Amino acid sequence: MPNAYIVDALRTPTGRRKGGLSHIHAIDLAAHSLKALVERNAIPAADYDDVIFGCVDTIGSQAGNIARTSWLAAGLPLNVPGTTVDRQCGSSQQAIHFAAQAVMSGTQDVIAVGGVQTMTQIPISSAMLAGQPLGFSTPFAESELWHKRFGDAPVDQFYAAQRIADKWQLSRDMMESFSLESHNRALAAIKEGYFDREIVPLAGVTQDETPRVSSLEKMASLEPVGDAYPSITAAVSSQTCDASAAMLIVSEEALAKYQLKPRARIHHLSVLGDDPIWHLTAPIAATKAALQKAGMTLDDIDLVEINEAFASVAMAWLKETGYSHDKTNVNGGAIALGHPLGATGVRLMTGLLHELERRGGRFGLQTMCEGGGLANVTIIERLS
Repeated sequence: MPNAYIVDALRTPTGRRKGGLSHIHAIDLAAHSLKALVERNAIPAADYDDVIFGCVDTIGSQAGNIARTSWLAAGLPLNVPGTTVDRQCGSSQQAIHFAAQAVMSGTQDVIAVGGVQTMTQIPISSAMLAGQPLGFSTPFAESELWHKRFGDAPVDQFYAAQRIADKWQLSRDMMESFSLESHNRALAAIKEGYFDREIVPLAGVTQDETPRVSSLEKMASLEPVGDAYPSITAAVSSQTCDASAAMLIVSEEALAKYQLKPRARIHHLSVLGDDPIWHLTAPIAATKAALQKAGMTLDDIDLVEINEAFASVAMAWLKETGYSHDKTNVNGGAIALGHPLGATGVRLMTGLLHELERRGGRFGLQTMCEGGGLANVTIIERLS
C-alpha cells in the first residue's frame, strides 16, 4: 500500500478566551495557517488536490464550509476544493485520517489538512443549542429511539468526567496536581522555545496565551462546575481558546515531483466507538485496538499525546495502559495549552511531530476523546 507523508505542520498560538486572537474572524484565523503552509512549501498552490479542515459548532463565522472559504480568503486558487469535517473534538485528527486515506488509495497526492475554532466568538455547544427556537432542546432529547436505547442519561461531558474520576478513584487533589504539572510543562516549553518552530504568530500574539502560573492552593479555591460534579472545576478541565493549525500530507510521487523532504510517515490510523454516555473513555479501548492492528506495543512508542479534555480522561488512560506520564503530553496538554475543538487534532500532531524531532524519537501515538463516545488513534514515524 502507498505511504502518506507529513511534510510540514504549523499552528497559530492558542489565544485565551477574550484574548489576543478573539477579534479574528474564524475564516481569517484558518486562512492564516493555510497561507503560511502554502508559502513555506515548494508546491504551486493550484496543485493542491484538496483542503480538509476540522471545525465544530459550524454556525456564524464558522459556517459555510470553512475549509473552502478560508482557502479562498487566503487568496489561494479557485480550483482547489475543500471540505469541513465534524467528528467533534477529533475533527482535525479525522481530517488527517481522511487525507492519509486519500493518498494511500492513490486518488490524491497533495492535501492541506487542519482545523480552526474561535471559541470566544462561537461558544462551545452553540450548534447543540441552535435548534431550540425550532423546538429541539438538544440533538437527542426529542428522539424516541435515542431515548429508548439510552433513556434520559445526560449526554454531558462534565457528567462523564466525574464518572471517570469516580471509577478510576481519581480525587480532586490528584487531578489538580496533574493539571498543575500540565501548566508547568507548557510554561517550561515556552521558556525553552520548544514551540517556536511550529507557531506562526498572528495579530501580535507570538506564543500561547493559555498556560498559567498557578498553585495547588489557587486550584483548591475554585468552585465545582456544578453540584453533581464535585471533583470537576475549571482547573482540571481543558481551556476554551481560539486557534487554527495546518499540515501538509503528500504521496511518495509528490515528494519526488516537488523535491520535498518528508518529516514523518503515517504508520497507523484508526477510530473506535464506545459508550456515548460514558462519552470520554474511548481512548483506552481505541489505543489497545490500534496497537494490536499495528502489531505494536506501547514499548514501541516514544511519545504520546492524549488530549486533556479533563484531567480524569488522561489520568484514566495512563492508569489503564501503564504508559509513562514522563513520555505523555511532555510539553503540557489542553489543560494548559487549550482545546480549540476543531483545531486540536492537528495542534496535537504538530506538537508531537516537533517533539519527536527534537528528541530524536521514532514513533509517536496520538489519541483523544470525542463527543459521542469516539476516539481516533494515529501513529506516526519520524523520518527526519
